[in-house]
Amino acid sequence: MAGGAIVDTAGGKQYPGKLTLYVVFTCVVASTGGLIFGYDIGISGGVTSMDPFLLKFFPEVYRQKQAASKSNQYCQYDNQLLQAFTSSLYLAALVASFFASAVTRILGRKWSMLAGGFTFLVGAALNGAAQNVAMLIVGRMLLGVGIGFANQSVPVYLSEMAPAHLRGMLNIGFQLMITIGILAAELINYGTNKIKGGHGWRVSLALAAVPAVIITVGALFLPDTPNSLMERGHPEASRRMLRRIRGTDDIGEEYADLVAAREISKQVQHPWRNILMRKYRAQLTMAVLIPFFQQVSGINVINFYAPVLFETLGFKGDASLLSSVMTGGVLVLGSVVSMFTVDRLGRRKLFLQGGAQMLVSQIAVGTLIAVRFGTSGVGEMPRGYAAAVVLFICVYVAGFVWSWGALGWLVPSEIFPLEIRSAGQSITVSVNMLFTFVIAQAFLTMLCHMKFGLFYFFAGWVVIMTAFVALFLPETKNVPMEEMVLVWKGHWFWSRFIGDADDIHTGKIVMDRGA
Repeated sequence: MAGGAIVDTAGGKQYPGKLTLYVVFTCVVASTGGLIFGYDIGISGGVTSMDPFLLKFFPEVYRQKQAASKSNQYCQYDNQLLQAFTSSLYLAALVASFFASAVTRILGRKWSMLAGGFTFLVGAALNGAAQNVAMLIVGRMLLGVGIGFANQSVPVYLSEMAPAHLRGMLNIGFQLMITIGILAAELINYGTNKIKGGHGWRVSLALAAVPAVIITVGALFLPDTPNSLMERGHPEASRRMLRRIRGTDDIGEEYADLVAAREISKQVQHPWRNILMRKYRAQLTMAVLIPFFQQVSGINVINFYAPVLFETLGFKGDASLLSSVMTGGVLVLGSVVSMFTVDRLGRRKLFLQGGAQMLVSQIAVGTLIAVRFGTSGVGEMPRGYAAAVVLFICVYVAGFVWSWGALGWLVPSEIFPLEIRSAGQSITVSVNMLFTFVIAQAFLTMLCHMKFGLFYFFAGWVVIMTAFVALFLPETKNVPMEEMVLVWKGHWFWSRFIGDADDIHTGKIVMDRGA
């Protein structure tokens, strides 16, 4: 396939070093930044399906829900204010990611994580004590600021600390923590829904403080990455940290590449302007399209609204929450699969296989819903059909999590040169949050109007994004971050944007014409 290029690892650059316990410790601690993102994704859909929560804050939705058993199932949760409760967080995260870029570049990655954890903690306290919709949404926006900072810094931190040949596995620790956060939230929702007195939703929202404390305290003990230290003008500290994380004194070649990257970085006074230069066209395209495609895959329909969706399909009460717990478990297992295959199979194979699996599953779910509910939305879901819907949703979730779920954060974090890395990651986060906001705000209305066709709509996007990967995304496994320019120079399409003067590295490029 004329779509990929890899650095020939036999003849190309391979830095000495090993995976040290110190790197494992720092990457595990940093990855916990994903817990706050995952917990929020999992908790919001659960509480919005709880009757006491709806009665207190969204009584109109509660009345629609009670009447839906005899009317259109598709439209029972169609309410803009309810959708704003979910989506407001992502609008705040979008804005925060731009400020986080400056903090990450000037002060270092760890302080961005610390700021994110602390802000999320304040938002969790406000949500748990909320007395009206305004308090809820202000709290959600503070949670969004925290997520914007954490998502800006954690993937970059993991990619910079990891040795090149294990960068995929360690970076996907972030995705694993996101899925653990989702599963934990769904289990908590299942338990708090049984609390008598109707206050279970407060417990669910307030317990967001737990992952916030974990990342806030953990960030205090994290070191800066060698790349960040070098970028901020501390070459000797960078050398010492590089020696420590690689577990060897033979760091000369990797250190020299960091110095070379720093010299280029010093010449870049305006990274936001420079990222628009022709030679960065490939990276900018990936920073925009990968998070865009990740969101229009339809996954957040499942993540945000799993209990709501299952109730719409005929599951009731605890059954809908339990079904969402099942999908949360699949998310965790899929992340583990991705961790142990990404550096062996590569990014492209996981993208392509996952895309095919998602496509088949979405078509199956849309068809099953169409058979039972048609366009009227009136009908019932027999037990056999319900089991089939849950099965195909789980197959879809598995395909997503080991492809676009994990790699949607990994690939953008590893492809940018140092001089525009913070700006590039900020674009990735902001695009992700923008379209997460759009999907969260629009989904319930889209479901009401597009009905089962909504699943075919997302399936169409899966076809487009899988074709994009096949044609335009080169393989990046085992390639050192400061050598990534070689990948783009060897690609059939992106090489036209990079001149010889843009390449300060040397190495051997071979075209990947395999599967």
